[in-house]
Amino acid sequence: MTTNRWKRLPGSRTEPAGQERTVLRKLPMILLAGTAACVSISLLARLAWWGDKSEDTLRALQMIDICVIAAVVLHWTVVLTVGIFCFIVFVMKGPAYVADGYPLPDKNSPR
Repeated sequence: MTTNRWKRLPGSRTEPAGQERTVLRKLPMILLAGTAACVSISLLARLAWWGDKSEDTLRALQMIDICVIAAVVLHWTVVLTVGIFCFIVFVMKGPAYVADGYPLPDKNSPR
């Protein structure tokens, strides 16, 4: 017995694409640009204190690096969350499929 497990529900329709496709296309560039912006803060701090080897400077650079790493991880988490949201919206706008496509033994009367 061969059944088509990916059978569309009769009367289901596909909704037109919206903003989710635009956002999904822009996410890689947003990921790279945001990461570069965060890392550039650390690079600018190192450039500003070039050659200074005092303890206070090294401690400040280390603190800046910790904050930059936290900002990069936060940025990646936000981009991933938005990407998952857009993917879910993209899938939900597609056609509906039969979930339980098998005949029940007692449709009209209980056992």
